[in-house]
Amino acid sequence: CTNASKQRDPPTTASLAQRPEAASRAEKGPLATIADVGRISNTIELAKVSWQVLRKDRELLVIPVLSFACSIVELVGLWVPAIWLFDASGPADGGKGGMNQTLALLGLATALALKVVGVFFKGALVSGAHERLSGGDPTVRSSLRRATSRLPALLPWAVLTFVVGLILAALKERAGRLGRFMTDMVGAAWGVATFLVIPAMIVDGHGTVSGLKASGSLLRETWGENLAARVGFGLLGFLAIVPAAILSFVAGALGGSALIVGIVVILAYVAYVVVVLTALSAVFQTALYLYATTGSVPAGFEGSNLRDSFILN
Repeated sequence: CTNASKQRDPPTTASLAQRPEAASRAEKGPLATIADVGRISNTIELAKVSWQVLRKDRELLVIPVLSFACSIVELVGLWVPAIWLFDASGPADGGKGGMNQTLALLGLATALALKVVGVFFKGALVSGAHERLSGGDPTVRSSLRRATSRLPALLPWAVLTFVVGLILAALKERAGRLGRFMTDMVGAAWGVATFLVIPAMIVDGHGTVSGLKASGSLLRETWGENLAARVGFGLLGFLAIVPAAILSFVAGALGGSALIVGIVVILAYVAYVVVVLTALSAVFQTALYLYATTGSVPAGFEGSNLRDSFILN
């Protein structure tokens, strides 16, 4: 990980514009990029390649499971004592209003804690993916260790994304129909602009601010693939859930013990789908960042259509 931990200067807008491939794509404009439906099919094909890469390190699938387990522990640790205190002491001196305020603060603390957990384990997944794509042999321990070393950047980033989410949610709640639509658009733009922040932190050691700048500097050449990735992985998730929907219909029709068994199987299957898609997304993001910043196809993607999917053809 020594070479991987060295920070590289993020590509500037000017340097990207100097690439003839980027210039030719830029001349076509954003509408041409959106119209290129082939990006979504490319994303699905790259998801298959990501799976082939992930199969070499299936232990990385443990990381999303650990993230879920830590989230459960946090929920229990925060809410069980709170519920016990409320039952034991009853409403606070402030009455019902005081209890509502306490619950609201506890809810905010819970949401922030879950955000921190999600960002940390996403960093661990990116760490493992980067090690594999760089020719290494990652383990859960090495991935967690590297993510831990990036906590000074990951923690502020988790807080920042949490605050941005709160602001957007507050604006959406107070806005009309048009305002809610505009808020959704701003949220989507924020997601696109920050798509590569965590890879920038993990791969090149960026801080919170510089990582945001690095992700933004790559936006011009990666935003099409960014959006296609969201649609493509969303489509994969939808297709993967179809068997669960069919099974739930059958189990509901049969009823009795078949319904109970069906529910258990469906929950296990959906959890597995979420774990796999989370890991695949991390591999894809890391490959995108590496290719966008170096112009070289990462290890494991040599035979893929990665070159045809990005501006850097």
